Amino acid sequence: MKDIPIAFIGGGNMARSLIGGLIAGGHQPDQIRVAEPDAGQREFLRSRYGVPTSADNPAVIEHAEAIVLAVKPQILQEVARQLAPEIQRCQPLVISIAAGVREPDLRRWLGGGALALVRTMPNTPALVGSAASALFANAFVSDERRQLAESLLRAVGVTVWVDDESLLDTVTALSGSGPAYFFLLMEALEQAALDLGLNAGTARLLTLQTAFGAAKMALESAESPAILRARVTSPGGTTERALAILRDGGVETLLAKALEAARQRAHELGDLLGKQP
Repeated sequence: MKDIPIAFIGGGNMARSLIGGLIAGGHQPDQIRVAEPDAGQREFLRSRYGVPTSADNPAVIEHAEAIVLAVKPQILQEVARQLAPEIQRCQPLVISIAAGVREPDLRRWLGGGALALVRTMPNTPALVGSAASALFANAFVSDERRQLAESLLRAVGVTVWVDDESLLDTVTALSGSGPAYFFLLMEALEQAALDLGLNAGTARLLTLQTAFGAAKMALESAESPAILRARVTSPGGTTERALAILRDGGVETLLAKALEAARQRAHELGDLLGKQP
């Protein structure tokens, strides 16, 4: 798959992360084309990655076997209608990383028919090669094309498939918005450490390394987070007392409510974007 022609519509942060990951994995730069309206961005992409760029969306997708739509959801309809004639002619795999735009709406904007579409939701840690991406394929995506979509997203992290598109709203709430939840927790821990007398540098380093270490332990362990938590919670110790405060404050309930609110908002945005004719 390292020689398959891939076109990116949009050259922003997420597209650059995917391009960088693909090239680092051995994909040929001359087999990746990028359409980007900003001249400065085009020059950066050419100089950094050695990929051909253009301001012409339809020209970039010509002969591409996979097209990645990496534009803002609000302009995806306009872009899709512009690309529709060429996509209908070539019938490539279309991969959308635009949040909230549902498969039936995108396929309609692209001219309808048996188009192979994959929706995916990579999160911002893709910028450092540590994304968690969920993918949904419509009924027209072959096994080979599923593998292609998965290999593309795996260039920036781990991937999982969901069989029900509506679950992408939950994915958005969990892993899409999730980095912000952890950043908030790190922010709060760092500030608490400052208030308790640590200097800024020490509070920052210990907070970040502790978060990293906990995540690494969870990733590399076959045990559940609940078991890992129990192992570091000695009866009558400091951790037990701290966790009691968190639970008395309803931390589990708050997190459940936060995810439900984010999931509902993702659903609302999908309804709103889908109303475009």
